[in-house]
Amino acid sequence: MIPVADRKLALWNIGVAYTAFLIGTLAGLLQVFIRNDKLELPAWLDYYQILTAHGVLLALIFTTFFIFAFFVTGFSKSLGAFGPKVLLWNWIGFAVMFGGTVLATVMIVSGKASVLYTFYAPLMASPWYYVGLALFVVGSWIMGFALVGHYWRWRKEHPGELSPLFAFMGVSTIVLWVIACLGVVATVLFQYIPWAFGWVDTINVELSRSLFWYFGHPLVYFWLLPAYMAWYVVVPKLLGVKVFSDSLARLAFVLFILFSIPVGFHHQLTEPGISNFWKFLQVVLTFMVIIPSLLTAFSMFATFERSGRKNGGKGLFGWFTKLPWRDVRFTSIFVAMAFFIPGGAGGIINASFQLNEIVHNTLWIVGHFHITVGTPVAMTFMGVTFWMVPYLTGRKFSKTMARLGFIQIGTWAVGMLLMSTSQHILGLLGAPRRTAYAGYNNHPSALEWFDGLLTNHVTMAVGGSILFLSAMLLIYIVIMSMFLSPKAVEAHEFVEFPMADSDKEATPAFLENWVLWIGVAFMLIIIAYAIPLAQMIQHAPPGSKGFITW
Repeated sequence: MIPVADRKLALWNIGVAYTAFLIGTLAGLLQVFIRNDKLELPAWLDYYQILTAHGVLLALIFTTFFIFAFFVTGFSKSLGAFGPKVLLWNWIGFAVMFGGTVLATVMIVSGKASVLYTFYAPLMASPWYYVGLALFVVGSWIMGFALVGHYWRWRKEHPGELSPLFAFMGVSTIVLWVIACLGVVATVLFQYIPWAFGWVDTINVELSRSLFWYFGHPLVYFWLLPAYMAWYVVVPKLLGVKVFSDSLARLAFVLFILFSIPVGFHHQLTEPGISNFWKFLQVVLTFMVIIPSLLTAFSMFATFERSGRKNGGKGLFGWFTKLPWRDVRFTSIFVAMAFFIPGGAGGIINASFQLNEIVHNTLWIVGHFHITVGTPVAMTFMGVTFWMVPYLTGRKFSKTMARLGFIQIGTWAVGMLLMSTSQHILGLLGAPRRTAYAGYNNHPSALEWFDGLLTNHVTMAVGGSILFLSAMLLIYIVIMSMFLSPKAVEAHEFVEFPMADSDKEATPAFLENWVLWIGVAFMLIIIAYAIPLAQMIQHAPPGSKGFITW
């Protein structure tokens, strides 16, 4: 087990993550009933307040704090205990992140920042909301740099040796995060904060959106790569085999660094201020991201088959029945992987030039977001939670808790299937996103959204309700694992960190050449962004004053 000081740091991150998760899921439950015209909010609470809280607390706060808890635990396990300086800087970063989180959340709850998760200009929040966001990002950088420092110390102590696979993947994710955040830091510091404080009168809307999506799409991979880390490193250990291919895993993560950042324009395909050439270029780069995802899928199913055949599986698919389906840690992650198949297919549709025009501002996008981030990422984090929290607290994870875990992932899968499927279909029927209840004066097209089985806001509300109950069960499991379950005493009662062995002998050393890969990443970013961003600045329109519409 990792040292007490490292465990304490990870547990504080988990505590903040699941506090945000609790508030964010409650906001999500309220949303589905409002859209179904079954709930009226009190005068002091607005739909767009809870929509903003839902997006920010779940998609940004929960994920980031949980990811750093996972990193702290895994880096300490794979590279050794943190030194005093690394630990100190991690706590400083955590404090700055937490301070920014509290400030931004207070602004949302007080009704001064109902600008949604994307905070598009010309909607203008309180300047302190943007200060909170800036502090959050800076704090994450401090923690990330501290972890990278721990990694470099290990490299110096082991010259000529490739780092453990978990650490390599963690550093890859931090590199992607830092590079991606440059866009949102630039727009918040140099556009939003001066504008919101009144130091300048207007904001360049197109530039602010482009800088946001420079950050916004790689943010998806900042969520996804830690889930991939669990797939590559944890799953083989649960199956009793080694990592299928160390070099394939490292190559996949390098490709994510290269191709997940210069793709933001595929979120702006309907905007007229960007020429078609630059949109087309970034769509092409978007499709390049499919390659490491396919590599990952191949590696995972090869791992499943090796394990199943090792345990006696015969025939073409006999290995499938020999997988450890009674282990909630494995089953939760397998279900998460399965959901990523339709989620990835939907992503191809969203990034396609013509098809995007059909679905762009509809509930289809909301359904896609939930079936990709809300299921593969979230369910993987749930599966990690089942063993990581008991591992950090030294408490038992009993058979009763394991059964509750199966109920939790089962209800989450059913709830998400109902809600996301109905959102996809409603989107194809034209139901808008980012809106509260809208009947459009009983227009026939709008009435379709309230008829049928899956083409019904009621189905979406039922799915959302099941998801909320599942979330509350998960909170119960977390509280029990952190505070109330009996302490482990016997050796077999302690929960382990399931980190698989990885054969590094055949892995080329250049895969860990960070100067090379970061240099190539910046080269692709410059090719994709330098000219269009320069044009947005050089030919900037008069700009827009701020609007507060709530």
